[in-house]
Amino acid sequence: MTKMLEKTIGLGRRQWLLGALPALVLGAQGAQAQEELTGMARIRASGALKVAVYNAFAPFSYRAGKGMQGLDVELGRALAQQMGLQMTLLPFDADENMGDDLRNMVWKGHYLGYGPADVMLHVPVDKYFQQNNKQAVIFAPYLREQVVLARDTRQLPKVGKAEDLKGVPLAAERGTGAASALIGHENHMLSSQVQIYDDGIKAMQAVLDGKAAAAYVTRAQAETVIFQANPRPDHIEISDLPLQGVPKDGWPVGMAIKSGNDELGKELVQALAALRSNGQLLALFKQHGLTLVTP
Repeated sequence: MTKMLEKTIGLGRRQWLLGALPALVLGAQGAQAQEELTGMARIRASGALKVAVYNAFAPFSYRAGKGMQGLDVELGRALAQQMGLQMTLLPFDADENMGDDLRNMVWKGHYLGYGPADVMLHVPVDKYFQQNNKQAVIFAPYLREQVVLARDTRQLPKVGKAEDLKGVPLAAERGTGAASALIGHENHMLSSQVQIYDDGIKAMQAVLDGKAAAAYVTRAQAETVIFQANPRPDHIEISDLPLQGVPKDGWPVGMAIKSGNDELGKELVQALAALRSNGQLLALFKQHGLTLVTP
């Protein structure tokens, strides 16, 4: 009786294992199929586009209230919606250089396990930068950044050249090419007048607060402070001031994806083109008080 029971139990166990084996194999094959999804197939399967944006980068992406705000945040959401997807936002802190940012957020991922994203916004579209970062594809410019002089016309009624800035307090953002150009112009002619601020928004705010007569910042930074001021400051004027080391016409800004994701790149280009043609891109810029300068 005991031997018969053991035989019956053993047979049942064997039959169970044999019956379960196909299900286990099918489950493993299904998991493998999920792992093998790449590019747009993987993104479509997830239902969301992972978008990387910088932290503390007003007016494009910054924390305010309960979450991230800014033009790039809204653009990422609009691109995702145009592609029939939700947006998953991956805000990140800038590393030592933009090459590191591309590695962390586009083609490899951070060593702490954060990222990569499907697409990173606000990347300079520059052929030399692209040549040095071949693991990523940089494309689809959606704006042109420009350095401008935003001045208080009560202190500086007219500025045609840098020499016109002598004798007045000036403001610039720490660590930028604009600050270096202003400080170093003509053997540091203006260096003693330049006050350095942590970011361009604060530098521009110094002009509104009467602490500086002019700020040498990006157009977006200047326009943001003017747009948010209440009442609107009619005494502030924005104009060009080309200095050595600062691109006269500015530089195009676009997005980056991992090399080889051609289908994703194609869909992003199509989505951006649609946002341009239907007026949504222009509306986003106006919503933030910014001028859409053609890339």
